[in-house]
Amino acid sequence: MMTDTLTVLGIESSCDDTAAAVVRLNSTATVLSSVVYGQTGLHADFGGVVPEIAARAHAEKLDHCIEEALTQAKLSLTDLDGIAVTAGPGLIGGVLSGVMCAKGLSAATGLPLIGVNHLAGHALTPCLTDNVAFPFLMLLVSGGHCQFLIANGPDDFKRLGGTIDDAPGEAFDKTARILGLPQPGGPSVEQAAKIGDPKRFKLPRPLLDRPGCDMSFSGLKTAMLRARDGIVLEKQGLTKADQADLSAGFQAAITDVLVEKSRRALTEYLTLRPATPTLAVAGGVAANGQIRDGLQRLCAELGVAFTAPPLALCTDNAAMIAYVGLTRLANGDIDDLTLSARPRWPLDSTAAPMLGSGKKGAKA
Repeated sequence: MMTDTLTVLGIESSCDDTAAAVVRLNSTATVLSSVVYGQTGLHADFGGVVPEIAARAHAEKLDHCIEEALTQAKLSLTDLDGIAVTAGPGLIGGVLSGVMCAKGLSAATGLPLIGVNHLAGHALTPCLTDNVAFPFLMLLVSGGHCQFLIANGPDDFKRLGGTIDDAPGEAFDKTARILGLPQPGGPSVEQAAKIGDPKRFKLPRPLLDRPGCDMSFSGLKTAMLRARDGIVLEKQGLTKADQADLSAGFQAAITDVLVEKSRRALTEYLTLRPATPTLAVAGGVAANGQIRDGLQRLCAELGVAFTAPPLALCTDNAAMIAYVGLTRLANGDIDDLTLSARPRWPLDSTAAPMLGSGKKGAKA
């Protein structure tokens, strides 16, 4: 529609990471810059993300983040072909901060505005990093989401299943709080588990006794709480060894569930007879080494290619948002200044809501 080469600024502010990136697309996509300002210190005393604090931090940091991304890319706003921004799903205050910033830039420069589904950013990351061909199976596993998607195209996703309650990342964070480990919970639990005995505690593997690809992690979190309380009652506290063993048991349970459910999802996906069958994993929990190893072993067993993005692109970032924006811009699919922030935005709009619906629509 424009030139053969397109360059887009991406903006991401859906949770507690303020991010900006510049990605260029010609024959392939190239990340020219990717900047992420984390908020871990702001939320450390609260045991989790406080939406109001996150939204205020986004508003304060977005312009600095964008300026740094442009500087690293050695570009100015006049060198861009469009501005892509996460328009949902996410914490509405944070999403709104990013959307309003992007609208202001678009209005001031005349550059096309592209609203991007945050989940599509994660789901299409393998196309950005590894040029994976459609259709591929995506396990999107993060702090707020967990679902299996068959990606048939840039805007064509079929959901095979997902969590009916807590996402794995949320369960990691809650487990860290239960055990007195620092936030974010994923890295803390993984680090503690390295010296732990995963067999000391008998923890449940929810829904493995039922068919299908749906998952549940709230019961595992409750089992962790009861195991901890039992130790505290017996010893009047937790030792480092107790923390390590509980962490190892929890991580092993999460891994077992994800691997077995991936096996079931792959069985369904392989009925499509894809030319290059591929399982891709993305999202913050995809950074967990044990989970990656388990999925890699499964793929080797089934003769399926496995791909996971670099660790920096597993967690929330704006490069993935810019890439989705590029794919839409290349097809002339843009938004205008009526673009609104959406707290809920399922990728597969035809699938029944897994977590019910509210006034704003399907939750997942």
